Parts: sequence; C-alpha cells; structure tokens
Amino acid sequence: MINKYRDLKKTFDLGKRVLNDPFHIEGNSKSLEEINKNPLRSDIINFLLSTLNRTDTTYLEIGVRFPEENFTKIQANTKYGVDPGVENKMNPVDFKLTSDDFFNQLRSGKILNPQFKFDVIFIDGLHLAEQVDRDIINSLQFINEDGFIVLHDCNPPTEFHAIESHAYKLSPAKGYWNGTTWKAFFKWRHNNSVFSCCIDTDWGIGILSKKINFGRPNIPQNPFYEYNILNKNRVESLNLISYDSFKKVIESHKVSNDI
Repeated sequence: MINKYRDLKKTFDLGKRVLNDPFHIEGNSKSLEEINKNPLRSDIINFLLSTLNRTDTTYLEIGVRFPEENFTKIQANTKYGVDPGVENKMNPVDFKLTSDDFFNQLRSGKILNPQFKFDVIFIDGLHLAEQVDRDIINSLQFINEDGFIVLHDCNPPTEFHAIESHAYKLSPAKGYWNGTTWKAFFKWRHNNSVFSCCIDTDWGIGILSKKINFGRPNIPQNPFYEYNILNKNRVESLNLISYDSFKKVIESHKVSNDI
C-alpha cells in the first residue's frame, strides 16, 4: 500500500512539473496557435491548381496516411497517392510503396509512364531531411515546368517539434511532429534552379517553383542547420510570408503572363 502511494505521488509530482514547466507551456501554446491557423494545405493546393491554364490537372501526394485529412479534398482531374502504409494499415492509396520505390518504378516505366508530369506534387511523407531531399529531387524530374512542389511541416514552432524521433511523446511538442523537413527546405532555398517561399500556416507550407519568383532575400548563414539560428532568423531563412502575400505574387505572375 505504501509503495502504491509513493508511485501515485511520483506520478502526481511529474504531472505537476510538466504542467508548470515553461518549455511544456510554450510548446502547448505554440501547437495550439499552429492548429488554429488558416488556410489549410488543401486550400493552398487547390488554389495553385486553379491558377493553371488547363482543363485537366494532375496531382501526386506523397505520404497520404489518412486520405480524408487532405487527399480527398484536392480538386484535380487526375490524382495519385503514394504511401507504404506504416501508420494506416488499411492504406487506401494507388501505390502502396515508399516514395523511393514509386519514383524508381515510375522512372523505369513499371507504373504509369516515365513521360508523365504532374502539376502539383505534395510531399508529406517521412519527415526527415534526407528523405525529404530525395523526394524533392525526384519530384523535380516529374513536375511540369509551371507546376509546384508543395511541402508540409517546414516551419516547426519549437525545437521539440523539430526533433528527429517521432517516438518520444512526453516532449513539449507531445504528439505533434514536424521532424527535420525544414532542413531539406532550407537546403533548397540556396538552390538557384528553383524559387521558394514558406506560407505561414498549417505548420509551414513550403513552395518550390521553377517559374515564379517569390523573391530571394539574403539567406542567413546556418551551415550546420542549427534550430536556434533558424528560430532567430525564421522569416529570412524560410522566406516566410502570409497567404495573402503569396496569392498576390501568384496572381501578379499570372496577369503578367496573360498580357
């Protein structure tokens, strides 16, 4: 009985420390703030698809998990989903593969057609920089010249949201996990073959385009991809902009090309 009481007291004391810990308080506050931001990724993707001057649009989603969260909301004529089914055993997608396997099979002609191009490719698979980087490289091969590569989770609100492991749930981020996606996006911010920006909503929606210049502000030096440097220079590092500002850039580009 005494041991049971001691265990309960330890649990109570731990819970009390967590509730009053400044890192946990900030982490919870930042998570709630991000959850309440709008628009969602599906709104942004649909906006991008609507700006393209064609009747038939093509869409690829890497990392579908639960289709109702995003995939089913996308308004494209042709849609394909890729997911190995790690988090959803039902896995109702077109290609039950890792993204690496999907692109390898697409490239070799085993699925679809190696000449097939997408208007929008949404990357929301494994949130680790090395994998996201490969997904970007592969996507660039199969995106239309005026298409868009869209990435989720590019703007982690705290360092706890940006850890490499998704398994630890007692951190201030709790179950919310952006991983190290931001590092892959930051790497491509330095690549002159694409233009890039990050929309400040829904955990950071990264956009890559071959055609539309979102601006090239001076990018802070962060050779070792330190989160604290990102945090101090967030706007410049990610080219972080509002959705309204993003729409103005897209619409301005569209008008100039229609003239």
